Amino acid sequence: MTKPVLILQFMDNDAPAYLGTWLQRQGIASDVRLASGGGFPERIDGYAALVPLGGAMSANDDLPFIHDALRLIEQAAQRDIPVLGHCLGGQLIARAFGARVGASPGAEVGWHRMDRIDSESSRAWFGPQATHQVFHWHYEAFDLPAGAQGLASSPQCPHQAFAIGPHLALQFHVEVDAAKVELWLDQLDPQYERAQRDSETVHSARRIRADTARFLATQQRLADGIYGHWAQVAGLISQ
Repeated sequence: MTKPVLILQFMDNDAPAYLGTWLQRQGIASDVRLASGGGFPERIDGYAALVPLGGAMSANDDLPFIHDALRLIEQAAQRDIPVLGHCLGGQLIARAFGARVGASPGAEVGWHRMDRIDSESSRAWFGPQATHQVFHWHYEAFDLPAGAQGLASSPQCPHQAFAIGPHLALQFHVEVDAAKVELWLDQLDPQYERAQRDSETVHSARRIRADTARFLATQQRLADGIYGHWAQVAGLISQ
């Protein structure tokens, strides 16, 4: 395979992290483009797959790079080029396929339960285990697009993941590593401070650090399975 994976990075502190580590281990080339570093390509041509990462902005914001990301997702969908979205990236996939993105029924910041919907498709993506602890940082959430398969839910947010054709949208951050979590905790903003006072599901920095030590290794094994299945669907690795 000669074509790289195009990774859209919306914020300087939202690097691919464990996703980058996994791609490197598999020998899969990637091209990381920053919204603040010259913008995103105009065309998806020349790429084998597309991965939009997360970000503090809304999928509904009228920002040039949000429109650019939506255009690339739409191009990928037209060409059956697989897309894998993390949090904001998953919300952008939902928007590109016509679904609503709005305030989450419950904000989720920290390590929260994700319940796999019992289906053949969800087992293919997430394995046989019914429940996982995964890392979240979101105040908005997506509805399911027409034709999508819902894959997971949580007590706070009914739509945690969906697949539509070769495309996978996640509401959680399966790509984090310890350094990325710590970087985010070192840059807490007023929105987090307000939400942490108002909601039990927005965890304190102290709890997030403790839970990261407890749950990160298990999540990375889950990420191995998700990324492995997605890479097979994308033809990036052999079946």
